[in-house]
Amino acid sequence: MDAALYRLMAWLSPSFPVGAFSYSSGIEWAVEAGDIADAATLRDWLVVMLVDGAGFCDGVLLAHAYHAGHAGTDLGPIAELAAALAPTSERFLETTAQGGAFVDTARASWPCAALDRLSQCGCPIAYPVAVGVAAAGHGIPLERALAAYLQALLANWTSAGIRLVPLGQTDGQRILAALESTVAATAERALAASLDGLGSSAFRADLASARHETQYTRLFRS
Repeated sequence: MDAALYRLMAWLSPSFPVGAFSYSSGIEWAVEAGDIADAATLRDWLVVMLVDGAGFCDGVLLAHAYHAGHAGTDLGPIAELAAALAPTSERFLETTAQGGAFVDTARASWPCAALDRLSQCGCPIAYPVAVGVAAAGHGIPLERALAAYLQALLANWTSAGIRLVPLGQTDGQRILAALESTVAATAERALAASLDGLGSSAFRADLASARHETQYTRLFRS
């Protein structure tokens, strides 16, 4: 096994301590509101989040953070942009809490100069920025890092849906299998996108994140 694959599997594994399991990205509210009621509606919701929402945006931010980390340029602007673009307070908490935990753990376990520079930015670090800079610092190919990140993001969303609807584990795997080509296509679009092309049109998902802040009963932090 090559080092790049090993590190990606370790960093994006559910056992890597970033606390991803405690966030649903608004899926908890979508289930309560009836937008998500079964495997089909969960799949449809996740397609929008991946293609037109947080998935694509995270992919673009990861790619540009990777390029900055690889070139040795100032990481502050991309880190500040990623934090500023969070559409709700819970989405901000979700991405920066995971990003900060990722940087701390990766620096302690797989240190590199790029992560050291990122930690000195003086602003909250969004999760895709942290992963992109770490991948650059360790010489991991961008295409591989981006595809792995998006698959892990989709897997976490799917896991939240399985617990909330609830659904069986096989239903979750069927969703991941059905969206394999969607992950690949989203990664390809993100690789080619400029920062000017960064944007989301998943309004209902953003609304779900905002509504979750005042949801009466909650299992997840977002």
